[in-house]
Amino acid sequence: MRHSAAGLALFLAVAAQTFGQDTTPAPAAKKRGWFGRILHPFSSTHLTQYQNAKLNGLTLDLLVAPQTVKLSEVRQLAIKLTLTNQSKHPIPLDFPTDQRIEIYLKNSADAILTKWSENHAINENPGTVLINPQEHVEYNETIATRDLTPNKVFVAEVFFPKYPELRIRQKFLTAP
Repeated sequence: MRHSAAGLALFLAVAAQTFGQDTTPAPAAKKRGWFGRILHPFSSTHLTQYQNAKLNGLTLDLLVAPQTVKLSEVRQLAIKLTLTNQSKHPIPLDFPTDQRIEIYLKNSADAILTKWSENHAINENPGTVLINPQEHVEYNETIATRDLTPNKVFVAEVFFPKYPELRIRQKFLTAP
């Protein structure tokens, strides 16, 4: 009887914590409580470490749409890059020109087929982007698919020319 009462009390405590309403905004998604650490003791929540310590805490996410590119229907490939600050302090990024990102379309042998900057004017306007803690910056761009061939795998590589460590790649497939 005592074991079932203790089990019921533990279940109610967990259920109350899980289903209770919280009036404060949720903290960062990566923070875990003691219950999460018990259930998943080996999962990692470490921040990305770069050689440039100023960039520590930044994470990149790349979305190439559509994932399978039908070359007969798509002339421009949509690229969405999200740069998120997972650290506890603001991170400033200084740029010498108005170009923030560079996009390369590469074949499977890593040969560059198309550069995003070839079709865009870049001016000498220095600027700074300040990313606050737990916030992100999105870059939505398009790049021409004219050099792609059907039924092959290609790579979209996006990076910051001023900060080459901030680099991400994603493979995608082409269809006729």
